[in-house]
Amino acid sequence: MCMSDEKISAEQIQYLKKIEKQKRMVLFLRILVLVVFIAVWEAATLAQWIDPFIFSSPSRIVNTLIRLYKDGSAWMHVWTTLWETVTGFLLGTVLGILIAVALWVSETLSKVLEPYLVVGNALPKIALGPVFIVWLGAGSISIIAVAVSVSVIVTVLEVYTGFTEADPEKIRLVKSFGATRRQILKKVILPSSFPVMMNSLKVNVGLSWVGVIVGEFLVSKAGLGYLIVYGGQVFQLDLVMTSVVILSVLAALMYFGVQLLGKSISSRY
Repeated sequence: MCMSDEKISAEQIQYLKKIEKQKRMVLFLRILVLVVFIAVWEAATLAQWIDPFIFSSPSRIVNTLIRLYKDGSAWMHVWTTLWETVTGFLLGTVLGILIAVALWVSETLSKVLEPYLVVGNALPKIALGPVFIVWLGAGSISIIAVAVSVSVIVTVLEVYTGFTEADPEKIRLVKSFGATRRQILKKVILPSSFPVMMNSLKVNVGLSWVGVIVGEFLVSKAGLGYLIVYGGQVFQLDLVMTSVVILSVLAALMYFGVQLLGKSISSRY
């Protein structure tokens, strides 16, 4: 018996080592791809295979980032876009989950609103940007409203679908013990739909950034979207590419932050 346990333990250790080695290899390859891409891009501009004025280059992007940092405008633009995105993300997610809960609680409400949700999901929400600007004014509030409009309906549809796909056997079981609809929601629906809600959060990260940047394209005096529009208008493509790189880093950090949050919550329950 002891020999069998030792054998299983050794196999498990070997398996864990293999998994860890694979993770390190994946991380190494990810970094390698990024380094090769940057090196090829820089080499192509130095060799004049591509025009550095049009395509910019890693070194020009670094110089532009240093210049923005020195004149103090980098933090202002980054902070403006970041707080608008986080606010739109939180509002869109919370509002979407609350509406999904309301739809699950009331089957009548779900049937009434279903066609409107379908139409709202199909509607290009960007078209509502000018409307929000007229209603809410040319400021951050209208930009946040665009971000919320982009993410909220997707959240409602994803989360509500997760609610409806909960295990019916578990629902019947708790009903047999006399559970109310509120108790079913708390004890069965929400826990079983947690992966769906986390997936919705991940999707909302990208949608919130899209909504905010488009809103800043339409009306803004600061922010990364403003820098992209301004750089395109004055043909400063270095400024445009620098803004895109900053956006990519911030969006990735926000995505991984949501991912870590989901893992942290899952490990507690």
